[in-house]
Amino acid sequence: MDDAPLPRCDAQRLAFDAVAGAFGSLGRVCLALDRDFLIRHASPGLDSLLGPGAAARHALRPVEELLGPELFGPAGPLRAALIAGERREGWRAWLRAEPSGTRLVSLTAAPLHHVAGACDPDAAYLVVLRSAEQDESTRSGAPSSFAGAIARSRQMLRVLRKVESLQQSDITVLITGESGVGKGVIAQAIHRSSLRRDGPFVAVNCAALPETLLESELFGHVRGAFTGAVRDRVGRFEMAAGGTVFLDEVGELPLHLQAKLLRVCQERVFERVGDSRSIAVDVRVIAATHRALRLLVQEKRFREDLYYRLRVFPIELPPLRERREDIEPLARYLLGQVGARSGRSLRFSPEALRALLVYSWPGNVRELENALEYAVTTAPGQTLQPEDLPPEVLEGTARAEGDALEVRHPPAATAPPGDSATPPPHSLDERRTAARRDPPAREQLVATLELHRWRMTEASRALGVSRTTLWRWMREARVTR
Repeated sequence: MDDAPLPRCDAQRLAFDAVAGAFGSLGRVCLALDRDFLIRHASPGLDSLLGPGAAARHALRPVEELLGPELFGPAGPLRAALIAGERREGWRAWLRAEPSGTRLVSLTAAPLHHVAGACDPDAAYLVVLRSAEQDESTRSGAPSSFAGAIARSRQMLRVLRKVESLQQSDITVLITGESGVGKGVIAQAIHRSSLRRDGPFVAVNCAALPETLLESELFGHVRGAFTGAVRDRVGRFEMAAGGTVFLDEVGELPLHLQAKLLRVCQERVFERVGDSRSIAVDVRVIAATHRALRLLVQEKRFREDLYYRLRVFPIELPPLRERREDIEPLARYLLGQVGARSGRSLRFSPEALRALLVYSWPGNVRELENALEYAVTTAPGQTLQPEDLPPEVLEGTARAEGDALEVRHPPAATAPPGDSATPPPHSLDERRTAARRDPPAREQLVATLELHRWRMTEASRALGVSRTTLWRWMREARVTR
């Protein structure tokens, strides 16, 4: 009787437990996912990360509930990689560990290669986790995901750690940075990781509403307060009760509303427009601006007392050009988001990704997302090519390549008298002006490509331009192989 074979399900469980035990001895946690990205098996080591019962709680639950939709949601980069049969190593995410806060983990995800009869046939992918809180050597080597924000650069990882430190606090936060840099994303990350995460997150753009409507939008009004006020209206602060109100572009608030906002921040009370009755509200305030508020204070255009009341916990976001390590993970994440909206699974060609990495992105993350929207709309296939990107991205890339070439190869000294001052073919001057000069005739362009058998590197060298410029010329002339 003791030699009877184990039922198949028990054998598979023992097989997973054996693998989990081996990984557990190395401080790793194993998750086996099915093709719907449900957790089929979770090793007991998950309890050591998140507390007793964590493995049982997450059984047959979507993995995105554990590791976040940014990575494993329908448009997540790790989900897309696994579906494509690819492995990803070294990504990081924060796991929520109740009630203590979060745990930073490093994760590896890969398709599961089955051994006949040993594995659960429904298990398709394997995710291996390990604590990364003490692993400083890898913190800037791979992307991190936290409450909706993705970063790789040290500057942004420091920002994410600031956000993480706010989990148990209701402190007022002021986020500063250039337009399009991601202030709204960080505000949502603060809310989603805070004690108020189950409450509403209400955002209002102070620059997008006319001054005559802004007070009513923020604080509401009572019937008859002004012409057209035919009924009572609840303002954004009341709507955000128990949660967070996000005041974007707070530097655009007129002075008379700044006084009313100061009272809300200090006393958590306000009056609707046309009403004398004070309303108490339990709300957290997060403000953001691209303006230099200290300068506005000096110019008497922003109240000094409000400035210091908002700037209790300041967070400054660097522009994308100063954290270029973030471009690739952000681009891959945003491409997944944009592709999901159009029902397409897309990827970058190496040349297209290189163009994104070289461009300076004056419009920051918002410009990057808009560029990918454009590329997805114009791309005929599943792989984005340089010619699918907006013209300004390609032109900026060509200028950057010209500047880099000048640094690597400074102009030669002035030729002595009697020597020819004409630059040699494909000289630095010719290459620097290539992006600005007129393209060759379509027939010449095709002939050059044919001569070099459509090898882009050789054809671009023959024409004395970069590959990016050649791609742009081909797109403008509608040249395809």
